[in-house]
Amino acid sequence: MDGETLIRVEGLTKHFHVRLGAFGERAATVHALDDVSFDIFEGETLSLVGESGCGKSTTGFALLNLHRPSAGRVVYRGRDIAGLDEKAMRPFRRDLQIVFQDPYSTLNPRMTVGEAVAEPVRHHGLAKGADVATRVAALLADVGLPARFAARYPHELSGGQRQRVAIARALACQPRFVVCDEAISALDVSIQAQIINLLLDLQDKYGLTYLFIAHDLAVVRHISDRVGVMYLGRFAELGRRDQVFGEPLHPYTRALLSAVPEADPEVERNRRRQVLQGDVPSPLDPPSGCRFRTRCPIAVARCAEAVPAFREVRPGHHVACHLVGEGVAT
Repeated sequence: MDGETLIRVEGLTKHFHVRLGAFGERAATVHALDDVSFDIFEGETLSLVGESGCGKSTTGFALLNLHRPSAGRVVYRGRDIAGLDEKAMRPFRRDLQIVFQDPYSTLNPRMTVGEAVAEPVRHHGLAKGADVATRVAALLADVGLPARFAARYPHELSGGQRQRVAIARALACQPRFVVCDEAISALDVSIQAQIINLLLDLQDKYGLTYLFIAHDLAVVRHISDRVGVMYLGRFAELGRRDQVFGEPLHPYTRALLSAVPEADPEVERNRRRQVLQGDVPSPLDPPSGCRFRTRCPIAVARCAEAVPAFREVRPGHHVACHLVGEGVAT
């Protein structure tokens, strides 16, 4: 990427301490994220993919300090914001915003659309008096909604319209970085395409940087500049879109891509699928060494003994696999 580094993540770790048993008699630790490091460049879309529970959303929340990291650093424009209290974080909230998966649950049903979008404008002192309504109308126009929608309540809107309101509310603070946490997965396919195109248009207009969290690899391929593949709290692979989709290195990445159906029936009928055996291990007790080894078709003894380094094997292309470069996994 040619852009400057906007966010640098170093050794990010998030553990949740829970109680197990009928009466909570046993203490346990959920390893949601373990020693994750990567950069996000200004103006790019970095997508995170992987099975449910792999740590994608936890990563997004930790970057925004919605989940306070257990360890590691999140350096935003030269300042480590990991673990800051709410008062210290307030100056950064304008720059760092999020669009959640379910717009209905994140919009207050007692507030009109106009009130919901105006709230961050007033909170951060971006406009006063009559200028607030003008700002709200401009934000609604940005997301393709007429100004009259400001008087409506969330229950009067469709799912796609509610998500547009949620995007307008995130834009109200004039952010630089937006986490899109499964922002289209609750929508119909036709509406998904509209929201994706809207996000791309807004990125061009305002120079936004996205962390896009999703399961749909076809959407990820369309919207991303770079793609990170996560498995059980760690990165398996990270690279440019053409690298990850065109030359995947990690066995897990190849298994994910093989599950994506092809549009050509003949190609789909004849292509070779890589089907993973077993279930994802529990983050309460992750496997030793490489966490993917219990489902990996090429695992060797070393995979159980040492955690593979997350290393750059090609310019901009990182992978965490002992066997890449040894003529086995490549």
